[in-house]
Amino acid sequence: MQHDYYYGTEADQFSFYRIPKVLFTAEEYRGLSTDAKTLYGILLDRMNLSAKNGWLDEKGRVYIVFTIKEIKSSLGCAEQKAVKLLNELEYDVGLITRKRLGLGKPNVIYVRNFLPVQAKSQFISCENHHLGAVKTTNQELRESQCNNTDINNTDFIAKVQ
Repeated sequence: MQHDYYYGTEADQFSFYRIPKVLFTAEEYRGLSTDAKTLYGILLDRMNLSAKNGWLDEKGRVYIVFTIKEIKSSLGCAEQKAVKLLNELEYDVGLITRKRLGLGKPNVIYVRNFLPVQAKSQFISCENHHLGAVKTTNQELRESQCNNTDINNTDFIAKVQ
């Protein structure tokens, strides 16, 4: 089978799973298998859908329902492998927490933030003026202004409100 090249913005027409770069670069995730990292990306995708649908618990935490059967289908693996990957994410690195709902009901999965609590609080507390904002100047200035690239960090992307 031959595959053609992408031209222009053709790749924008597809959906993609996003896997955080830190899962490949941080020391604490080095032992995590590539399949578990891929599953985490799929779970993050499902979590976004759950958040849009308002699937929140009494504490305001987003949860998903993603069965072993759905994991097997998404990854093309056997049940034993799907269970192993969930265990790896939960017990080895703590990126998910599963909650049993009872006999015959699927487990609820809480997808946990990959940033440590301390790093997350420091990241969220930064103010907008630290993000390299462009200064307002006279309109007659002919030289264009560029972004302050000295403080760019591609590992974290801040959402400016």
